[in-house]
Amino acid sequence: MIDLGKRNVLGIGVNAIDYESAVARVIDAAIGRQPMSVTALAVHGVMTGVTDPEHQYRLNQFDLVCPDGQPVRWALNLLHGCQLADRVYGPDLTLEICRAAAQQSVPVFLFGSTEEVLSRFSDTLCRRFPSLRIAGTRSSRFRTLSQRERDELAEEIHSSGAGICFVGLGCPRQEVFAYEMRDRLDMPLIAVGAAFAFHAGMLAQAPPWMQRHGLEWLFRLAHEPKRLFKRYLTTNPAFLVRLALQKLGLMHRHQDPGRPPQRDVLFG
Repeated sequence: MIDLGKRNVLGIGVNAIDYESAVARVIDAAIGRQPMSVTALAVHGVMTGVTDPEHQYRLNQFDLVCPDGQPVRWALNLLHGCQLADRVYGPDLTLEICRAAAQQSVPVFLFGSTEEVLSRFSDTLCRRFPSLRIAGTRSSRFRTLSQRERDELAEEIHSSGAGICFVGLGCPRQEVFAYEMRDRLDMPLIAVGAAFAFHAGMLAQAPPWMQRHGLEWLFRLAHEPKRLFKRYLTTNPAFLVRLALQKLGLMHRHQDPGRPPQRDVLFG
């Protein structure tokens, strides 16, 4: 098990951790009914925090920030000598948490995406882990929630009996949700993004060799060029430039706390 704590990657605190330790921390919090915010960040997730002080603040309040993308793992190794052999990929982390939750009789709640995705995702989880109990599901309304809707959603998740809530709203909305709802729910909130669609069989995953070599972005760009072209054209080069400057000691010498959000913007 590897858990070296948080390390500064472009001002964002990212945990140098492996799957086993990440799963153990989540399950311990679930069994102990402790609030916990968890996410797995690739380059885009890190850069969203770097370019938005309020979101940077949110990310730096998370209990666990896993290195989802290979470039984020490489950054931890390059900057801090962490010697991580593997990333902690959100879709795989989801399955490992569900495996452990089934073994420990911890029910899970699935929040986000569409009814169709949730139905298929639930079926996949039940086939893979027959003893896993899905306490409830709720699709996204795809808009900002009112205060009453937030209260109702928190009560629905709490009263379901779930010990873990997976959140699939896409970056950065899922991290906003996990940040704003953390202290209202006595359970881990796991922001896992595309894991819902991947495991529902509605979004193709990059071949293992592309994942190992940090080329997952290229695979996704080939499948969704119009939506992702601008993202990868700007974020990937910016990440590499900032990483080089941090390595040289010219930028991001310390973890940046960011700026507390001025208002809640819960999307659900």
